[in-house]
Parts: sequence; structure tokens; C-alpha cells
Amino acid sequence: MTNMTTNVDLRACIETCLACAEACNECYDACLREDGIDMMRDCIRLDRECADLCAFAAHAMTLRSSYYAELCMLCAETCQLCGETCAKHEHEHCKRCAEACFKCAETCLAMVQRLSMQQRAAAAV
Repeated sequence: MTNMTTNVDLRACIETCLACAEACNECYDACLREDGIDMMRDCIRLDRECADLCAFAAHAMTLRSSYYAELCMLCAETCQLCGETCAKHEHEHCKRCAEACFKCAETCLAMVQRLSMQQRAAAAV
């Protein structure tokens, strides 16, 4: 790690991913109990995918995987889409999930940008 991507940055990203996975799991469970489940299908599917990707990205970061930047980018994209989908619903669990997803997308994207700057700086040396 260089000064650009510190252990504190990495830890914050891991924690944000895990919090998002938890919010998505809670939303997933609550959506399954809602009336009119047909209109919740996209939300339920994305909650599941997002929770799994967030957990996997967090795990990859703890291992300092060679691919964690790519996983963070995929996580950011999935979180953004999940957040947009959950934000369409009025349920409180969907609103909480959307907020966690947007925060995670922002944090993961910032991590990817820091890593990209780090790689460019290393290539310039």
C-alpha cells in the first residue's frame, strides 16, 4: 500500500461493503414478506446480488486480492443499480437499503479511483 490507499481507506471500504450487504439482506428478507411481491421482484433479485458482491468484495480486500479493484468497480456498479431500484419503493427497508447502496457505490468508486491514481503514479516512476 502506498500513502494514497492506506489501510484506513481500505478498512473504511470493507466496513461500508459489509454494512451494505447487511442492509441488502434485511431488505431482501423484508421484501419477501411484502404484499404484491410481483412488483418487488427486481428489488429482491438485486438485493441478493448486491449483498453477495459486497461481501465478496470485502473479503477480497481483506486478502489484498490482485483483483480487488475490479471487484470494487463491479460492486460500485451493482450497488448503484440496487440503490436506484430500492429507491423506487416507499418501504422503509428499501429506503435504508438504497441509502446503504449509494454510500457503498460512492466508497467503492473512490477506492477504485485511488488505486488507479496509485497505479499511474507507480508507472510514471
